[in-house]
Amino acid sequence: MFKIVEKSKLWFSISIAIIVIGMATWAFRGLNLGVDFKGGTVVTIRIGKAFDITEIRPIAEKYDSQAIVREIEGNEITITGQSLTQEEIPQLFSEIKAKYNLQDNDLRETEHIGPSIGSETRRSAFISVVVAVFLMLVYISFRFEYKSGVAAILALLHDVLVTISVYVLLQIPVNNSFIAAMLTILGYSINDTIVVFDRIRENNKLGKYKDFTTLANASITQTLARSINTVLTTLFTITSIYILGVPSIKEFALPLIVGILSGTYSSIFIATPIWMLWKNKGLKA
Repeated sequence: MFKIVEKSKLWFSISIAIIVIGMATWAFRGLNLGVDFKGGTVVTIRIGKAFDITEIRPIAEKYDSQAIVREIEGNEITITGQSLTQEEIPQLFSEIKAKYNLQDNDLRETEHIGPSIGSETRRSAFISVVVAVFLMLVYISFRFEYKSGVAAILALLHDVLVTISVYVLLQIPVNNSFIAAMLTILGYSINDTIVVFDRIRENNKLGKYKDFTTLANASITQTLARSINTVLTTLFTITSIYILGVPSIKEFALPLIVGILSGTYSSIFIATPIWMLWKNKGLKA
């Protein structure tokens, strides 16, 4: 039996250090919000043949130093820029057109996303996360107990803050893919936590463990192999997608990798120790 919950101060300290560094960086540098949140212009161009995307990025960056060039299906690209103006789009397309011998109709679409749309996206994303977390709290409290539900939600908050911290520290653009990945992470992490709490409930019914600390350690140890096997098989798949996928897929895969690792960590080292400390405090009271 592994003695995990006895070292809860160590696990909490590691998480707090990462989150504090991330939040401090957020306060000074802010999140690198993508066009979905801050607004900007998206230009879609059909190349129609094999091309090297690294040759297009310098052209796009002449008009917007922060421009993002993505390859999409059908030998097409999207160029996303926050300071790319309508007057600069014909010049941008003209250079790419000359380089790849394109036609005028290869400029497929130009879409301008205003700040109001970005604001609505942020609001919708926030509401989605809050509703998801609330429903999880209700479900876990009903299936197990209120203390288990609160411990699980605190672990989810940990996962969200750790993932955001990584994005802030690396200044990775935050867009709609990030929101979709975040909701996926919440579902994955809560599932992992429920497995541990379910084992705690089963072991508690047996009545063979003398205290909550021993009960928690035994339950974590019994589910540890399952947690490790699950996270490894999932990471193999997501990491392969990140390495081999196109940029739009990578933007979805990266937060998943961070969140899955954080979710597995929090299920074992955050949620269960919080539950154990709360139960022990209630017992002493």
